[in-house]
Amino acid sequence: MATIWTYSLLSVFVVSLIAFVGIFTFPIKENKLKNLLLYFVSFSTGALLGDVFIHLLPEATEERGFNLMVSTQVLLGIIVSFIIEKFIHWRHSQNTSHKERPHIVSTMSLIGDSVHNFIDGLVIGASYLLNTPVGIATTIAVILHEIPQEIGNYGVLLHDGYTKNRALFFNFITALTAFLGAILALFVSTRTGDLTRFLIPFTAGNFIYIAGSDMIPELHKEVGIRKNIYQFFALILGVLMMGSLLYVE
Repeated sequence: MATIWTYSLLSVFVVSLIAFVGIFTFPIKENKLKNLLLYFVSFSTGALLGDVFIHLLPEATEERGFNLMVSTQVLLGIIVSFIIEKFIHWRHSQNTSHKERPHIVSTMSLIGDSVHNFIDGLVIGASYLLNTPVGIATTIAVILHEIPQEIGNYGVLLHDGYTKNRALFFNFITALTAFLGAILALFVSTRTGDLTRFLIPFTAGNFIYIAGSDMIPELHKEVGIRKNIYQFFALILGVLMMGSLLYVE
């Protein structure tokens, strides 16, 4: 169990460092950065879906099969993700109409990022409770979808008047909520043996929602044939990378 705690917290620490990814965007022109992020979103989409269908769902169904309970837990992951995102968007639309609160966009961005990072910590901890290869695969998937998300959040904070250093600092603070999620998952698992049986399919649903609702629609905004081909190969590369982790001992 000590090894699981070490791997989980180390993985969450690495994920938290992604909050500083904005540093590497300083010298990149906006148009070039936008194009690079588009391909990275494609790669990340493939990694998320690959983790779901190559690692998470096979592990969740290995002992009990793909029964009604598993499918319900997957659906719950999708529904909870939808509710959280819907609430954030609702709060944003409700408050942006009030001109006396000019920083509501950045505030809601930070709140939403904190919730998502907390869930990331939960799923990383739960994944390592299964085994190390699944934990590594899930951590990589989280890192890949966090990079474009953190760059986006960083851009929102800059647009809302934050200095570069202050934006990076607050991005990192919200990333630390992932530690709370991982600790909760590992702590509760010592008292509730069925937690992993619930969280793994729940995580699969969460990843399916992120890929299908947030990432794929962004990819469809690009209609150029050449860029679409590049997107396709980036997506397949993400899936293949997840498949290669099956050989991690």
